[in-house]
This record gives sequence, structure tokens and C-alpha cells, in this order.
Amino acid sequence: MHWLHRMRQQKLLSLTLLLVTLTIGIVIGTILNTGVHAAKAQQSIARDATPLVVPNAVQLGNEFTKLAKRLEPSVVYITSDYTPKVAETPHKRGTPQSQNGNGSEDGMDLFKHFFRSNPSGDLPPRAFRQEQSGTGFIVDRNGYIITNHHVVAKVDRIKVRLHTADAAEYRAKVVGFDPETDLAVLKIDPKTELIPVTIGNSEAVQVGDWAVAIGSPFGLEASVTAGIVSALGRNIGTLQLQRFIQTDAAINPGNSGGPLLNIRGEVVGVNTMIATQSGGYQGIGFALPINMVARVYNDIIRTGRVSRGSIGVEWYPGDKPELFKALGTNQGVMVSKIKEGGPAEKAGLKVEDIIVAMNNKPVKDGEDLVSRVAETPIGTAVILTIDRDGKRKDLKLTIMDRAEVFKDRPEFADLRRETEESAKGEQSPYKFGIKLHALTDAERTSMGIETKAGLIVRSVDSSSFAEDIGLFEKDVILAINRQAVSSVDDVIRIQTALKPGDPVAFRVMRSSPGTRGHTPQWTTLFVSGTLPMQ
Repeated sequence: MHWLHRMRQQKLLSLTLLLVTLTIGIVIGTILNTGVHAAKAQQSIARDATPLVVPNAVQLGNEFTKLAKRLEPSVVYITSDYTPKVAETPHKRGTPQSQNGNGSEDGMDLFKHFFRSNPSGDLPPRAFRQEQSGTGFIVDRNGYIITNHHVVAKVDRIKVRLHTADAAEYRAKVVGFDPETDLAVLKIDPKTELIPVTIGNSEAVQVGDWAVAIGSPFGLEASVTAGIVSALGRNIGTLQLQRFIQTDAAINPGNSGGPLLNIRGEVVGVNTMIATQSGGYQGIGFALPINMVARVYNDIIRTGRVSRGSIGVEWYPGDKPELFKALGTNQGVMVSKIKEGGPAEKAGLKVEDIIVAMNNKPVKDGEDLVSRVAETPIGTAVILTIDRDGKRKDLKLTIMDRAEVFKDRPEFADLRRETEESAKGEQSPYKFGIKLHALTDAERTSMGIETKAGLIVRSVDSSSFAEDIGLFEKDVILAINRQAVSSVDDVIRIQTALKPGDPVAFRVMRSSPGTRGHTPQWTTLFVSGTLPMQ
């Protein structure tokens, strides 16, 4: 029996070893077979190909790279919105368009401001809020920003987003603006330290210099393009005081109000317009020289408006060089009218006098004279050299405020009124912007609400935080930040405890139309957003 038991054990052990050996063999065979097939598959596709090897990252920095990194935190993305009147079509807001006698665009207006806006076509009977965007740049650590006036003109609300790690967004107010140069100054109240740009001197700019533009073309924030300065002092027939730096750095809708930089990263201009037949970049852009911009900015932060000088004269704009040559001068400005009580009358200037120099510097034409007089501080005494009947004579006069010299002109009254209205239209303190009403017991029953919580939204204020995040009339608010609300006082209490920049989540019930013969269906969802920075 003992022998039989040993035989059985030996047989069982042999069988176990055989099974283990077979299992190992199958596994090894499978691996080898798979590897062989994979190798054959690889070799059969591209036997003579060498795998690509990605090298270690080595940054190839240059002057443009350094400039972009340094300036990015100083350039901001600006969005503004407004609700047009029902009878108003969207293209009438913002930039004027050339039109024919029938009121339709004639397609011949090549020079366009390039803020980015999204409306198209005629407005429906109900006017919906429209949005446009542009660029600006920080010039003061306390939150002052320069941009184009057409980016923020006649809008209800302005938001500024920083190109920083947290992408902080702030509500902005208009400190002042100047339609004649298309410039505006905005103010935000930053919660972090801001980095202002470095201001350059546009008088040092030369044709052929490198030019770098930073902005948000088509909403693509912090886009950097480079080119050269193509021309200086361009008069493109827009506003009288605008003389542009022309550049071929790529600028498009959304770049408006952004900085034009030299190779040292100094701001030498504000990107304002493009010449285009397609609506986009075609190699010709225009920037306002920073020297002009600085003067406008300084006036605005001092008084809220821009004061320009005048000597109280008008001239013949169509005078040809041949006229002055025939009268014995090479260039100048022939006076056609003299404003009563103005500096010119007081100094003894007469009609048909030719102004040939101001402070011993030759005057090229009327535009040159206006530009130089407008930039001269009010109250400054200047010397005008005139040609009267072939004889030279110097007259001393004192520059006066143009708005006072021509106070009877409606355009100056309109400018003053628009400035005053803008100053009154500062942003109101933060609030949700909703009107609420408690639910009745019948309404709770129909909605399936078993608790006492719930307030129905009776209306949503235009341009409010509630409208921004998507709360609608007839929504039922059950809770705010997980705090149940059953009265208006609950909402006010929660709202008071919140600070700008805090996240807010509304738990709401919203009805969807039921099919014919069925009651509406109620869905519970969250509507959330971040309170704008003030």
C-alpha cells in the first residue's frame, strides 16, 4: 500500500510539472509571436525610416521675445456693450460708414476704425444688447488706461481684462475722452499691482524703424505682430488734428486702442485705423503719435476734458502753392475771416494777410497752423509773422481757449455736453440687478416645491450682473451659494456679504414649454458667475 501511495504522488507531481511547463511555453510563445509580428509589421511599413527624436527645449530668445514678455501684462482687453434703440441699425453705432444718398453703404470708405463688434444686419423689433471689443494699455499703477474713443463711445458698460495669470476682469469708468483725436482714458480699481508701459517720444520715430503692435485682433488676446514704420505725419482726411504714423505691422479689428512700440518696447503710438477694402489687414495701419496722446491724456486727468488753443481765424482751405508764389511767398495761410473779440483781431490781423511763420518757424499750411496753435498751452504769447501787401510784419498775440473763441459754434457745445454726460454716467455700485417676488402657495404646488424657499424673478435689469450670467424673467431662485432664500431680505443679506471678484451660484428652477394640452415642465439647474471687480 505504501508503494502504491508513492506511485500516485509521483504521477501527480509529474502531471503538475507538465502542466506548468506547457503554460510557460504557451506564454513565451505568445510573447515571441506577438513581438515578431509587431517587428515584421513595423519593418514592412518603412524599413529604411529612422525614428524622430525631439531635442531638449532650448528657448531662442531675441529682442521681440523680450519685448512681448515685458509688455504683455501692461496691455488689456476691453469689451463694452450697449442696447441700441429699436429704430437704430447696428452699423450706426461706433464708426461712421460712408453712405450714398439712399442711406446704404457705397463701399468707398477705405479708412476704418478697427474695434471688433459682432452685430450684423438690421435689428429685430426688440433691441438686443450688442457688444464690441478693443485694446488698451496701462499708463499708471493706479489703474489709468488709454484706448480709442470709438471702442467705448456711447456704451452702457465697459469691462477690462488683464493679461495676467488670474485674468482678472474689472468694471471700468470713463475719466474723459477726446473725439477729435479719438482717444479716451479709462479707470479701474485694481486689486493687484499693475505694470504701466514705458512712454517713448514719437518725434524720434523714423521711417524704416521697427514697429511692434500688441492687441486683441478678432478677440485673440495678447497677439504680437511686427513690421516697420512706413511713413510719418499721414493726413488721411479724417479728423483735422490727426496726423498718423503709418505702419505695416499687422493690425486688425480688435487692435484698436492698443500700443505701437519701438524696438526698445517704448510706446510711440496708439493703433487707431486701417486702410482696407476687405475689412481686415492689408498692410496699411495708422497710429496716433504718443506725443499727441500724452497731451490729450494730461488734459483729461487734470480737467476731464481737452482744451485747445485758437487765434480766432479762418482760411481758404483750397489755396494752391501758385497763389502764394504769385504773391511773393513760398507757403503760408491766407486769412479769410477773423473772429470778433479773438486774439487775431486784438493783435491787428486783417483779412488777406498771409501767416508765414509762428515763433519764427515757417507755417506750411492751414492744417499745420491749427495743429501747432491747438497744442500751444492756453494763455501763451506767440509771435505770428505775416505778409501784408508784400511786406513782412510780426504780431504778438495770446492763445485763447478755442471753445471760448468759438463758443457760438454748435459743434463745440455738443462736445462739451457729451463730455458732461459721460462724467455723469459713471458705473453704479454693484448689485445683482433683479426684481424678485415671493411665490404663492399655489405656485409652489404647481412647481412641486415642498419647502418655503423660492423667489420668482419678475424682471432682470439691462446690463446687470444677473443678465450677464443668464438669469431670466420667471426663473425661480431656490438658493444662492447653497443658502436657501425665501424672502427678498435673504437675497439682500447674501448680496451684502459678497465682495467684487467673489463667485456666485444661483440654484434656480426654469420652465420649458409643455406640449399642447400639457403643463410646462420645470427643470432645476445652476446659474453662476464671478462678480465683476470694481
